[in-house]
Parts: sequence; C-alpha cells; structure tokens
Amino acid sequence: MENSHISALSAKHAGLEARIKAESSRPMPDAILVASLKKQKLRVKEEMSVGN
Repeated sequence: MENSHISALSAKHAGLEARIKAESSRPMPDAILVASLKKQKLRVKEEMSVGN
C-alpha cells in the first residue's frame, strides 16, 4: 500500500484517539459517541494492518 495512504490512515487514527480522549474526559461523556469513535478507530487500524 502507498506510504501516503498509510500516513493518512495513521493521521485519522490519531485524530480519532484524540476525539475519544476529549469526549471521555468530559464530565458526562456520550457513551454512544465514544463507542462509535472506537469502532471507527478499530476499522482504521485493521485497514492499516491489512495494507502492511
């Protein structure tokens, strides 16, 4: 897989991680949003591992 694609996926993964941390640190985090973000992050990670 192209390095630029891997880099884009890596950036997306990091962005999702940041959003999960930000939401989780709120006084009343939205559990549904956090679960959705975690699923997206897992899909990105799987796509990165398939590409290697």
